[in-house]
Amino acid sequence: MKLSTSDTDWLVYRAKEIGFLSCGVSSAGFLEEEAPRLEKWLKKGFNGQMGYMENHFDKRLDPRLLVDGAKTVVSVLLNYFPDQRQNPDAPKISKYAYGKDYHFVLKEKLRFLAEAIEEKYGTFSGRAFVDSAPVLDKAWAKRAGLGWMGKNTNLITPQAGSFYFIGELIIDLEFPPNNSEVNDFCGTCTRCIDACPTEAIVEPYVVDGSRCISYLTIELKDAIPQQFSGRMDDWMFGCDVCQDVCPWNRFSTPHDHSEFQPNEELLEMDYTDWEELTEETFRRVFKKSAVKRTKYSGLTRNITFLKSQPKSDPDNR
Repeated sequence: MKLSTSDTDWLVYRAKEIGFLSCGVSSAGFLEEEAPRLEKWLKKGFNGQMGYMENHFDKRLDPRLLVDGAKTVVSVLLNYFPDQRQNPDAPKISKYAYGKDYHFVLKEKLRFLAEAIEEKYGTFSGRAFVDSAPVLDKAWAKRAGLGWMGKNTNLITPQAGSFYFIGELIIDLEFPPNNSEVNDFCGTCTRCIDACPTEAIVEPYVVDGSRCISYLTIELKDAIPQQFSGRMDDWMFGCDVCQDVCPWNRFSTPHDHSEFQPNEELLEMDYTDWEELTEETFRRVFKKSAVKRTKYSGLTRNITFLKSQPKSDPDNR
């Protein structure tokens, strides 16, 4: 079924009604520009122990291999920027993990959007994707005109910044694209590159994932290499440094999603509380959190590593 621009307008309007920050539509096809970049990145070993990044190479570049007859990629953004922060005397957790695991929240909202599409246009084929399948979500959001790829490789949106999640519906309905790609407004700025504690941004627009603090505290299953001692900037789960220093995030505004409201106990815990963390407390504080991904053993490994290294300057926490 081929649709009109007014249908795309309705889709964007409905997505925002559901709570998405923005919605963009692009035609499903092969990502020609991303193919050589991904191949080069993998050959350099920048995926570290993330072996799954080497799987399904063709599917990562062509959504038609994921959904038969796919014609449209619907990209959505969901704001998670919080209006509260952790106790400054505590090891840090990335802001995206303050509340409920985003995989569940985003997927549910995508289900609502899919149901709205089906109600209006009838049965269709498609799938929702939330960071759990071989989909280059930032590339599709960029193609849909929702932002540009920053030098820290995060998608950046004018007047909104980058503190949001990205998800997709890949469907066999043919909605006309609604945006042209956004120009790159990073200019000569190198704040993210200069601020990265582990020098993971090896050149503009290229991140060595195996050096990223998010990788070291979440994806890495072995001991954190000693070469990063004193360079973790007190992060025990994830890292927000390259986003915190980005000038475009001065436009970030607090989300209004109850699911992302942080557990008060998490905000109040200080360094001593974290160093004395029990498995019972871990299960209670992170009952529905993305932090469960690193497990109790992984989080305590990270905290122990931080404790063993020189403390970060409190003014920079």
